[in-house]
Amino acid sequence: MTKALTKVIFKPSTQSTDEFTIIVNPEEYKRWKDGGESIPLAEVVDSFEVFFSSQGAQGLLGRPSKQQLENVFDTSKDVDVVLYILNNGKLQASDGFSGGSTNLNLSRGTNTLFGQKGGSVNF
Repeated sequence: MTKALTKVIFKPSTQSTDEFTIIVNPEEYKRWKDGGESIPLAEVVDSFEVFFSSQGAQGLLGRPSKQQLENVFDTSKDVDVVLYILNNGKLQASDGFSGGSTNLNLSRGTNTLFGQKGGSVNF
């Protein structure tokens, strides 16, 4: 089960499917946005990680490269990018969060390959 979360999404252009996302504490974000800029950013954001999807809201979220951040935000410094997204992005509530990794199908067994020289290999 995934926990409910709130994210702020920034699209560099209306024609682009690229989206940069940060996860925020919704109550603290609303207070910060309403003029409480003295609130520490560490209380506003869940983390200083920026996520990226080139497929819009339907795509998997990954991490942008430093070059992507430089091209869009003129910096790759996480605090500056997060501030830019907080100021220019749109708040969006969500029921879950999908990252770039997937779970293995554990019903397949132990996920061990046998018959290899030197024993087994776990993956």
